[in-house]
Amino acid sequence: MREKIREAFDSVHAEPELKAAARQAVARRAAGRHRAIRRLGIALAAAACAVVLAGGWLYATPTVQISIDINPSLELGINRFDRVISVEGWNDDGTALAQTVNVTHLSYTDAVETILASEPVETLLAENGVVEIGVIGTDTDRCARMLENVRACTREQQNAHCYQADPDQLAQAHECGLSYGKYRAYLELAALDPAITPEAVQDMTMREIRERIAALSGQILPEAADDSAAAATEPTENGLQQKTPGHHGAGHHGDD
Repeated sequence: MREKIREAFDSVHAEPELKAAARQAVARRAAGRHRAIRRLGIALAAAACAVVLAGGWLYATPTVQISIDINPSLELGINRFDRVISVEGWNDDGTALAQTVNVTHLSYTDAVETILASEPVETLLAENGVVEIGVIGTDTDRCARMLENVRACTREQQNAHCYQADPDQLAQAHECGLSYGKYRAYLELAALDPAITPEAVQDMTMREIRERIAALSGQILPEAADDSAAAATEPTENGLQQKTPGHHGAGHHGDD
């Protein structure tokens, strides 16, 4: 019986055209599977590239600027991951300092501490220099948190003044060749002395600018005061203090 069944199947022969059609159908199905796999591979590769590029773009895009001004004037570009991605000097001393300190990719707090500990800044602070550090950005809640961290970095500096600001005047500051912080001080001085120019304040120290503002506005720089003079002064919005009749001197230079 088994032999008869084998002989029966052996007698079945497909026509050549049918065999060719079957082979073509199998080949088409295989090619279709290969194309689908290739398209999926291309799509996955494109998605991976998009993720990498998007991540790189997010990392390389500054969302906050930190302006550090004493006489070197620097601006740090901070990304959404709180890392420094750019360092730009806005006067000769600032450019020299930017080339000296290596703070790119550091956290902004480490960068601020590194700059404050650098030789030129440390020397100026030891000579009673005034340093102003601003956190400039559109996300007010984030900037407020960053400001507190920056203040913590300056807690040992008597003449450090920290502030938070919107970036609405950042472009104007740069058009004048000034950092945001120095432009901010320039506007205060220009309101009292309209003849002053951005070029004139570019290489002035922040102490020199603040002393001129104080002299023109009847205020005093608070950090030079003795106790009796400090008791006779009232703090103002800019951290300077208003003179009261019959007293001279200054107290501590506070924060906004």
